[in-house]
Amino acid sequence: MSSKEMNATRYADGSISYPGHQIGPNGSEPVGTVDLSEHTATVVTWTKSTATPPGVRAPNPLAIVEFTVDDESVRVLGQLTTDAVEIGDEVRPVYVEELREPGAGIREPESQEWDGYRFEPV
Repeated sequence: MSSKEMNATRYADGSISYPGHQIGPNGSEPVGTVDLSEHTATVVTWTKSTATPPGVRAPNPLAIVEFTVDDESVRVLGQLTTDAVEIGDEVRPVYVEELREPGAGIREPESQEWDGYRFEPV
């Protein structure tokens, strides 16, 4: 179980998006949330970034993963815990306190959140 929810937004027409928006993909209003950290996803595609922004680990494997919740799919872009993955692999969200080094950027560390999720092979 994660330390923090990974909330996607569910809309009146049943669609889901992450991150959420005030209006859904088909013009629907938000009606609730779905905690994606309780689900697994499938790797749609992935890459390994070697030219990363200040404070981001290098190399930094990234993936687009697809969750299926109540017959609705939602794709999410995020970091991977490893580059030992293949398209089609099942992954799960893993909460991490720092996705990047707070003091390495140009913004004041207190001005943004540094935690989030990486995807780990199941």
